[in-house]
Amino acid sequence: MRSRTTTPIVVAAVSLVLLTGCSTGTSQASSTSTSTSTSTSTGSITVFAAASLQQTFTTLGRDYERAHPGTTVTFSFAGSSDLVTQIQNGAPADVFASADEPNMRKLTDAHLIDGSAEPFATNSLQIAVAPGNPERIHDLGDLTAPGLQVVTCAAPVPCGAATQEVEQAAGVTLRPVSEEQSVTDVLGKVESGQADAGLVYVTDVRGAGGKVDGVAFDAARRAVNTDPIGVVHGSANADLARSFSAYVRSEDGQKVLAAAGFGAP
Repeated sequence: MRSRTTTPIVVAAVSLVLLTGCSTGTSQASSTSTSTSTSTSTGSITVFAAASLQQTFTTLGRDYERAHPGTTVTFSFAGSSDLVTQIQNGAPADVFASADEPNMRKLTDAHLIDGSAEPFATNSLQIAVAPGNPERIHDLGDLTAPGLQVVTCAAPVPCGAATQEVEQAAGVTLRPVSEEQSVTDVLGKVESGQADAGLVYVTDVRGAGGKVDGVAFDAARRAVNTDPIGVVHGSANADLARSFSAYVRSEDGQKVLAAAGFGAP
């Protein structure tokens, strides 16, 4: 009798221990999974991005933060060549988005980008003029008219390199009154009336909100820039940097870029 009453109790006790052990293991696995997920979606990153991306990336950063609570995306905008120099000199960037591939290549060749940089958009030039186009500019050759105040980007800047390409394609030699270090500086001079015309990107004209008009020209098709993005080597939050880079290239990110006038990569 004693044997028959003791055995069920022992079995029940053993079963309880086994169930408790399984439950504890599941809880620990769940906790580990949650912790990993949280670590890749919270924190802060600094994104170095080309000046031509300022409006669009500001929107993308705000959208990303809303979709990923607990994240902060800070931007530094300037000419791509200036940003490359800063990163080469040790500036604390987590992500770099360039307005062209040659400037990104300077960092990939120096092993300052983790993995490979990925294209996320394309962009091309337009002639920015005052609203109503008072100087009656219709093609690139019109920018050589005597007395016309024209501004362009300096050659090391992507929009400057693209300007040289379209000049060669069209057989036109421009004589700008100034060469700026970023495309936003070119746009600003046309907006303020300090220049009659300037070569900027299609997206800059659209983003100006009517402060300038854009004049399309055939040679622009010969100098379409591809914009790549990559995670900077040594990023303090590489997981978040990769997540943001992927978001820029995602369907949601591409919708924002397309609305701003960027082409597909």
